[in-house]
Amino acid sequence: MAKSLVIVESPAKAKTIGKFLGKNYKVVASVGHVRDLPKSKMGIDIDNNYEPHYITIRGKGPVIKELKKEAKKVKNIFLATDPDREGEAISWHLAYILSIDESEKCRIEFNEITKEAIKKAIKSPRKVNAALVDAQQARRILDRLVGYSISPLLWRKIRKGLSAGRVQSVATKMICDCEKKINEFVAEEYWSINVDLGVENTKEKFVAKFYGNDNNKIDIKTEDEVKEIVQKLDVNDYLVSAVKKSQKKRTPYPPFITSNLQQEGANRLGFTTKKTMRIAQQLYEGIELKKGDTIGLITYIRTDSMRVSNEAKEDARKYIQENFSDEYIGDYKNKNKSKKEIQDAHEAIRPTSIYRTPDEIQSYLSKDQYKLYKMIWERFLASQMENAVYDTYSIKINNGDFVFKASGAKVCFDGFLKVYTYASTADDEIPHVSENDELILDSINPKQHFTQPPARFTEASLVKEMEEKGIGRPSTYSPTISTILSRGYVEKENKSLKPTELGTIVTELLEEYFSNIVDEHFTASLEEQLDKIDDDGIEWRTVIDDFYKPFSETLKHAEEEIKKIELIEEETDEICEVCGKNMVIKYGRYGKFLACSGYPECEHSRPFLKKIGVKCPRCEGELVERRSKKGRLFYGCGNFPKCNFMVWNRPIDERCPECNSLLVTKNRKNDIVVQCTDKECEYKKVKEK
Repeated sequence: MAKSLVIVESPAKAKTIGKFLGKNYKVVASVGHVRDLPKSKMGIDIDNNYEPHYITIRGKGPVIKELKKEAKKVKNIFLATDPDREGEAISWHLAYILSIDESEKCRIEFNEITKEAIKKAIKSPRKVNAALVDAQQARRILDRLVGYSISPLLWRKIRKGLSAGRVQSVATKMICDCEKKINEFVAEEYWSINVDLGVENTKEKFVAKFYGNDNNKIDIKTEDEVKEIVQKLDVNDYLVSAVKKSQKKRTPYPPFITSNLQQEGANRLGFTTKKTMRIAQQLYEGIELKKGDTIGLITYIRTDSMRVSNEAKEDARKYIQENFSDEYIGDYKNKNKSKKEIQDAHEAIRPTSIYRTPDEIQSYLSKDQYKLYKMIWERFLASQMENAVYDTYSIKINNGDFVFKASGAKVCFDGFLKVYTYASTADDEIPHVSENDELILDSINPKQHFTQPPARFTEASLVKEMEEKGIGRPSTYSPTISTILSRGYVEKENKSLKPTELGTIVTELLEEYFSNIVDEHFTASLEEQLDKIDDDGIEWRTVIDDFYKPFSETLKHAEEEIKKIELIEEETDEICEVCGKNMVIKYGRYGKFLACSGYPECEHSRPFLKKIGVKCPRCEGELVERRSKKGRLFYGCGNFPKCNFMVWNRPIDERCPECNSLLVTKNRKNDIVVQCTDKECEYKKVKEK
């Protein structure tokens, strides 16, 4: 019979750890939290110094019963939840349920799920960290005070089903503010002039860009200015007036932390933040590489520390030496955001063994697991390698009073680029010339441009912005984005995040009456205060009280001032199939829907389908915007399920000139691709944005 009980959160983790510890240890899972604040009410006694009232989470009774049963059988209990605030809080709740004394050394933690790490952790248990628990508890209580105070107000003043949150409302406002800038943007015209130049007695050619004159850069605003400059260019020769050669070093990227793992997952692999974290969790908890051999492939995934253990660095150096050469070995310095992290037990996200290469274990991984593991493995190995070195070459070319410039670079030592395939390594070479060389003009190419509005946020850029502004923490980025999408405040248009009318209405109301709640600086400052609870030992109730007293006054004022907001019901041409009256657009928890204008006499409703003005190529019905179960936008026939035609890219009201099939558009960074939907037709046309 087992002598010790080890409790973790997930069954997958329990399975992996159980194989490492042997028969003297019983490893079981709590399956996440076992106690929490009640869903049906606030659950915080504000008059009693914000005392939380925790209850057993519905459905967790059998789990708790089993944990108590197993606990009675053993001499030692080890709480092995995740190594962060949330994990510490789960351990604290488990200790309470199992009546473990707060002075008992029952808490173990590890940054990776490997045999060595688990056995090392078992040998050095500690007490549950009260400061970490207080920090998590303060966040939970603060979020509850905000959400359970403002959300009912929104229900009463606008409609049921709405919600507000300390982080989600700020994220929604960031997206709304971006959309406002896009709508207010006025494009300005500007021009560029490039010249194609050749080197005498060679076939080499290159492009030089118009700069201005020797004293200033000249911005060209109109076509008339272009014509005037081009006329003057014809009078003079193109002479090389200066040549500059130098070397430039490119430093490796540091290993991943949670935020940039989510960003790169989106940018490089096309994953949502939720998908990236789900797959990363699988890699962390353990993958069966061969029968009976399950092991965690990466270190803990919720971290903002860039620290790397000495053992991991030494293994990387050894791997680089064996597979490349000594000149590729770098000197990685732990890059810390604060002095505290120098002593931090957390590490950056890295493979648990650099010798477990992606190609070696590819057959044991799913396609998506392999992609993410490969990116993490390469990023870590690259971080331990030497800088890449470029030979750079820039030339200044005079044409009378005007100046053109050209520059190029060539990799002379690839360094970390040897392994990090996600970084661009393309050379941009130009011919070598000398001062006073006369160049041969091939063509002058003026081009009209217009300034572009700011881009909408993607999941990746929103995470980056939230991190830079101190909004939320690594563990909250992905859930926040999922929440604002599911609430119908934000929708996805291709990969971009766009506020809905509902999101805009709620944000404007919060801005007017709860300006602090949606203020980025206030929210970031509050995050810093919450961090100080475990960093500097600040009393958590003081932080809550400092926030809640002014907030409660604001809440009282809002309750008195906000009048009932009637969402205007827009009448449509759609006819109710039940009673024949016109349908109107209403807002539900998940956005717009159509309802009969005869309500409550007629309760018929159906989904709101946005027509795009293009006929279905199969049945001549209207093509409409739809969303998949995962929220991805696609275009399908309005006659579904009678007609199941669908495409992922937006159709246009034109037919292919080669085969008469439907054409769709694909947005890229600098242009739009128009292509045929017939897979056998190769028609494609690129348009500049």
